[in-house]
Amino acid sequence: MKTIKTILTITLFIFFSACDGFLDVSPQGELTQEAFPTNPEDALQATNAVYSSLRDWHYHSGGFPILDFMSDDALKGSSPNDGSSTVGPYEDFTHSPTQDGLDRWWNVLYQGIRRANIVTESIPSITMDEGLKTRYIAEVSFLRGLFYFDLVRAFGEVPLVTTSEPDLKIPKSPVEDIYEVIIEDLEFAATNLPVKSEYGTNDLGRATSGAANALLARMYLYRSDFENAETYALAVINSIEYEYDLEPVFTDANGQNGEHGVESVFEIGAAATGGAGGNQYANTQGVRGTPNRGWGFNRPTISLRDAFETDDPREEGTIIELGDVIDGITIQGDSQTPDQTKDGMGNVIEIESYNRKVWIPGTSTETQFGHNRRLIRYADVLLMAAEALNENDKQGMALIHLNKVRERAREGNATILPDIVEMDKDLLRDIIFQERRVELALEGHRFWDLVRTGRASDVLGPLGFIEGKHEFLPIPQSEIDLSQGSLIQNSNWN
Repeated sequence: MKTIKTILTITLFIFFSACDGFLDVSPQGELTQEAFPTNPEDALQATNAVYSSLRDWHYHSGGFPILDFMSDDALKGSSPNDGSSTVGPYEDFTHSPTQDGLDRWWNVLYQGIRRANIVTESIPSITMDEGLKTRYIAEVSFLRGLFYFDLVRAFGEVPLVTTSEPDLKIPKSPVEDIYEVIIEDLEFAATNLPVKSEYGTNDLGRATSGAANALLARMYLYRSDFENAETYALAVINSIEYEYDLEPVFTDANGQNGEHGVESVFEIGAAATGGAGGNQYANTQGVRGTPNRGWGFNRPTISLRDAFETDDPREEGTIIELGDVIDGITIQGDSQTPDQTKDGMGNVIEIESYNRKVWIPGTSTETQFGHNRRLIRYADVLLMAAEALNENDKQGMALIHLNKVRERAREGNATILPDIVEMDKDLLRDIIFQERRVELALEGHRFWDLVRTGRASDVLGPLGFIEGKHEFLPIPQSEIDLSQGSLIQNSNWN
């Protein structure tokens, strides 16, 4: 594998020194593995280098929100021909092992793992403050757990690399072995990381014990281990001094006003620049045309529109429609894209629209790079807790957390989104699942939720999903070719 070959070569660390924040800075230099890290400053830079993998455009599923494309929440978007052959196939499950983005996503995840492994191996021998040393190791343990959770959900069995000097040819490891490492990393992080409020302004965005517990809850929920999912979700909810809450306004949960705010459990910091420090994730999805804020990928579906209850403010907070006025700017859209696309029977099957959750105030594509992507937010934790509690026959407690999410969504309008009172376990399960869809739409969760709950075949089958195949992406063909026989393609992808 190209990635595993890279693991055996000298890594060039791009590192960041503290300025306005440890993620809001430009690259300062390079150091080789042999000379680095050897002192406390090196340890800080090496730790920051692991975080920098999150700001690589390719970290976001290869650069494009393909997980949303593969759900019923979004279409490819952009102009009809832009990306039609490269990322368009994810929309109808005609993608292949050579599809655009798979190798980029795979490589950046292993790059982050490589950097984390060097930190865990090198920092223990450095003479420095022991508490800070432990914190750095806990931070990269959280990140390595995050990277491996992305890999195991996306590709299933993958090579398990926990050393900076592995063998060149590494076969895939069983999923259970990968989850053991994820659990070990995240439990260590949860025990040894500070809570969010203990970080100073310059360290906003670093991993916290709350983030580690939330990711453990997500991991256990994905595996249908509802007892552990409940335990870890409630650990976040009941965290010391109640570290988290919901933003009063839904759009602030993903917007500029809520950056590093009460709802943010873990986010990727970014600067409003197209160069180092910027995040192209939002630019990829920004409004295309007028105003020119990006490429316009990830178009909300009609199905998603229909999922919102009447007058739910989250619909407007999720979908930008042509003619909307945001921050005084009228959304006119792209002249090369039809306002509506119809099928042969005259039915509207696509409407030009955009992802409101990546909107950043400004007038250029450069400002769009300043979006901080929320990987974990408190509303998700509340809904994870509600789901786990319901499965554990604690419907009354589940309703408390579910209704807190709905209360925020109402934004003070008592005539909409009434509290849920359903106590039947099966019916409440469907209600919580539906609430996850409208609350977390276009944030990359829907496909995973459909797969983990066994609903993917029913919901996505009409779109091309094949049970027993499309639960996982194919291993990138370039990695298969470079592995010299050590990697075997996933089932039904040959």
